[in-house]
Order: sequence, then structure tokens, then C-alpha cells
Amino acid sequence: MQVPVVLFWFRRDLRLSDNAGLYHALTSGYPVIPLFIFDQDILGQLSGSQDRRVDFIHDTVTALGSQLQSWGSSLLVKYGRPMEVLMELTEHYHLQAVYANHDYEPAAIARDQQIATFLTSKGISFKTYKDQVLFEKSEVVKDDGTPYRVFGAYKRKWMSTLSDFYLSSYPTHRYQRHYHQTAPFPTPALETMGFSRSSDKIFPSPDLQESIIRNYDQTRDLPSLPGTSRLGLHLRFGTVSVRMLARQALQLNAVWLGELIWREFFMMILYHFPHVVHRPFHLEYEHMQWLHPEGQFERWCAGTTGYPLVDAGMRELNATGFMHNRVRMVAASFLVKHLLVDYRWGEAYFAQKLLDYDLAANNGNWQWCAGTGCDAAPYFRVFNPESQAKKFDKQQEYIRKWVPELGTPAYPTPMVEHAFARDRALKAYKQALNKARGTEPVS
Repeated sequence: MQVPVVLFWFRRDLRLSDNAGLYHALTSGYPVIPLFIFDQDILGQLSGSQDRRVDFIHDTVTALGSQLQSWGSSLLVKYGRPMEVLMELTEHYHLQAVYANHDYEPAAIARDQQIATFLTSKGISFKTYKDQVLFEKSEVVKDDGTPYRVFGAYKRKWMSTLSDFYLSSYPTHRYQRHYHQTAPFPTPALETMGFSRSSDKIFPSPDLQESIIRNYDQTRDLPSLPGTSRLGLHLRFGTVSVRMLARQALQLNAVWLGELIWREFFMMILYHFPHVVHRPFHLEYEHMQWLHPEGQFERWCAGTTGYPLVDAGMRELNATGFMHNRVRMVAASFLVKHLLVDYRWGEAYFAQKLLDYDLAANNGNWQWCAGTGCDAAPYFRVFNPESQAKKFDKQQEYIRKWVPELGTPAYPTPMVEHAFARDRALKAYKQALNKARGTEPVS
């Protein structure tokens, strides 16, 4: 007779400590089989046979499995479509419930609804919990219950709502004996999933460096310095607890805490306004007449625009999967405002390249730079790449690292003149808004 068990399905929460859904599974009264699924559909959308993010997940999953083995358990790792994997597991185990943590992306919500319907039809509970944010969905909204659309007001409500309750850890370590005791399960090799290991992978540490966070407000805008936490990758895949980070941020630096709040703001926006995945937050910007001159987007991607700070950022991204946040803003603004290329092109390129790619943050920040999203200052913000370089990379240390041919005939002249590009962008945005409001002058 099969022993009743429950599954805990790891998704964006690849850690055994302070994990909400895992804690509830371990305290369910049933042995817990930990599960991770390499989603065939998601992996199939990636370009090429090498992806640093897949390497990171595979390394992390392997490490989780080793830790569980030291406790007499194992991590069940599957490759396939989640629904098909779970259908198979219901035939092999006497499942009482499947536990997981919430995901707020529209595709993930649809997937979970489909899986919940299937499991319920089998008499199996599907129980999900909040884990990757402190506040989700409608926990921080206006007094009338509607979602915020501007960050500043959201941040004030977020801070006033915060209490020790939301910062408390889940003591999963107390329940290690509740894992299902079993021989090790095999982990699929990367090659069996159509991938090969990248030779140049260097992943940032998951450890919070207090000295960096204490000085974050002084160093965060200087790309030549190691002045940011580099924890985006670990927040994306949940290898660190956001509750732990928030507790430390409250003690160390309010500006860095603000970055965690921005992350939750964009997740809230994605949840309440899922149209932003494909359309502008402010729909009147659908009337924008984007330009796509041949070769210009490709030059931006390659880092050969003739603007050194933009080019340095794009080359850093292509080489490492990382780009400094200040430089991300300048590079994104240049593509949209200087070249008038649809922000969705840049958003998709960052999604392909960034180690810390997150749909909500990537979309939110691109729409912020494009002037189509949630921002009190709309389209008329146009970063000047030259003045940004002088302000934040005075000695050109960052630029020289990534653009060594600067100052030689090998470096291209600027693709477009700043004043001309700014004027053209402002006219294009104004024309789009006039058209949306029905006030466009008759020609």
C-alpha cells in the first residue's frame, strides 16, 4: 500500500530556508517530496543551446538535491510540461496535496489555474502561498481598494503597512525530518534538455555585503565601482529570502530598501494590469509612430552607437549577462528616445540577455524609460548619454573597460545628434497623445 505524501513544487523559490510554501508542506503531517520541473515550454523559448540562466538553475537544483540527500531525502527533478509531469506523478504516488508559492506572471497564473482544476478533479489539493514578495496582489492598494499607479504613493502605503509580521521568517529548518526518505533521484543532464554548459559563467554571490548596502545611496550610480548588491539574479530565482533582505535593508539603507519596494510595485502592476506584457500601461501611447531604420537596432545591440556609455553598457550585457542599473536606464532611453525604436524590441533583447531577467521588473523599467508606464514624469524625460557619462563615469573607467577603442578611428561617430533626437522624440510623443485624444491638427 502506498504511503500518503505531498509534493512541494519549487519554482521561483530555489532555497530550503525561509520558504513559505515549503514550510506549509513540511507542517502538513505528510512526508514531503520536493519537486523541480525544467519547463519544456519555457526552455524552448530560449535562443541557442547555451544560456547562463539555465546553468544557474541546474547548478542550484543540483546543490539543493545534495543538501536534501544529506538528510536522507532527494529532489525529484523532471524535464517536461508541468501539467504532464504532475499527471504522471499522480499515477506513481498517493498524493494528498501539491504545495507551491505564488507566481504573478499571466502565463504562470493560467498554468496554475489549469493545474489546480486537474488536481481538484483527482481529489488532490493545490495549495499556494506568498513567498517572493512582502506584499502581493491587493495587499497594498488605495483606500478605495483600487491599485496604485504611481510609485511614490505606493511606497508610502507600503511603508505604513509594513510590520514584523510581514518580515518574519518561516522556520523550515525545524522540520527536516519531514522530508520523504528515499534514495537519490537522478537529475537530467543539460544535454538531455538541448543545452550545453556555458564556459564563461560567473555568478554573483547570494551573500549580502553590508559595506556595499550601507554606502548604496552614495555608490549605486557609479558603474565603475562595485556599488550595487548584484542580488537581482538571486531574487529572480528565490535563492535568497526577500524577508531576510528587507530586514537588513531596514537596518542598513533606506535607498536600497526602496529598490525592493520598486520590485514589488512592478509585480503589483503586472498582476492588476496584465495588458502591460504586450501593450503600453497608458494605452494612448499605442499611437506612437516608432521608427525602425535598417541596422540601427542591431548597432544598439552590438554597442556601436557612437555614444560610449550606451556602448559600454550593451557590451557589458552581451559579455556577462549583467548591466549596471544607471547604464540600463541610459541605454534604454537611447533606444527609445534617440532612435525612436519600439521599447518592446529593447525589452525583448534584455529578456534574452539579462541573468536577472524578471518580466515585471524588465517590463516596468522599460515602460518607465519609454514614458509609457507608471511614472509621474511622462515622456519628456530624455537622458543625455554624454552628460550622464560625465556625471557618473568622470574618469571613463567603466567606459574604457568596455570600449577600449574609444578615441581611435575604429570607434564610430554618433548615430544621431542628441538635440535633434530629443526634439524629434518630443514631437513624436506629443503627436501620439494628440491623436489619442482626438486633438491632432488636420493637415
